[in-house]
Amino acid sequence: MKESYLKRYPLSHFVIAVVIILSLAPIPEMPRLANINLLDKWTHFIMYGGLCLVIWWEYWRQHRQINWQHITVGAILLPIILGILMELGQTYLTTCRTGDWLDAVANAIGVALGAVVGYFILPRICKG
Repeated sequence: MKESYLKRYPLSHFVIAVVIILSLAPIPEMPRLANINLLDKWTHFIMYGGLCLVIWWEYWRQHRQINWQHITVGAILLPIILGILMELGQTYLTTCRTGDWLDAVANAIGVALGAVVGYFILPRICKG
């Protein structure tokens, strides 16, 4: 019998849980960092790019060749969908957060860059 995704990709699931919590939890008031333009967008870009890289890293640790259907869905489409759902969740499920479509775009760009790094760079690291 095949091992469950939860057991095969524990770090990915942990990062997904952290992303969901960070996306829906109240944010304490923080002083604005005036010298960093679009800090919020950079945060989304890094968070979702990191999620994508973790998924790719765990994938490369277990597979020698890419199953494009699995990696496209699991490491690219699902993180992008998660980003959109989190923005909708901020709008409709919380009273302390607001959704922003530009955040969803930053999430998707992070996933795209994470996928490029995951495809071209991680195999060299994971396989020696």
